[in-house]
Amino acid sequence: MSEAPAHRLDLGRRQRLGMIEAIWGEHKSASQIARILEETQAAGELALATRVSEDKAEAVQQDLAGSMDIHWHAQARCLTAGPLPAIDPTRGRVAVLSGGTSDLPVAAEARLALACHGIAAELVLDVGVAGLHRLLQQLPNLEQADVLIACAGMEGALPTVLAGLMPQPVIGVPVSVGYGVSAGGAAALQGMLASCAPGLSVVNIDNGYGAAMAAIRMLALRGAADRGRPSATPRC
Repeated sequence: MSEAPAHRLDLGRRQRLGMIEAIWGEHKSASQIARILEETQAAGELALATRVSEDKAEAVQQDLAGSMDIHWHAQARCLTAGPLPAIDPTRGRVAVLSGGTSDLPVAAEARLALACHGIAAELVLDVGVAGLHRLLQQLPNLEQADVLIACAGMEGALPTVLAGLMPQPVIGVPVSVGYGVSAGGAAALQGMLASCAPGLSVVNIDNGYGAAMAAIRMLALRGAADRGRPSATPRC
């Protein structure tokens, strides 16, 4: 009996959902990641591997030396194989905010995942509620974004404040940063889920990639609405 394949790539995800498949790298070996990258490139797809340490990234690069263009994104802890697409400004703009610089890896993962789909995304760092004036100073800039992704640890209040101030969709990302009772991001997650700000969406702890995919779905819906929007000219 032949051995079952170790993985089955979802190479139809772009056609089905408008998203590339992402590779969860944290619990895969360097060899497993390398083989998946080879298959993805052979299929003509851009590859994104998340949660990849520097040591593992170096091992993958050595394994595939000379065979493909691989880049390790240190801030985002991700690997990409293949050129990123050009940014398409017609698809909208996302602002990715972080409460503090400790949230940067998760925020950078979200921004990179958006870049892999040609979505313009700006990082707005260190605007947590401990110094609310820093966030208020950014509001004119945030008004230009179509979707806001807010990454925060500790008590996770940043998305709630944003959702109470801004009309765009706000996606909260709880981050596993904080002292004792922060419980690895559980306090931030529960705080966001219990938010009194109406319409706040929340993804899982440290899931910057998932927040980016939620933003892509929102932008796609907005684009479809714009294409099908009837004329504003009143009918007689």
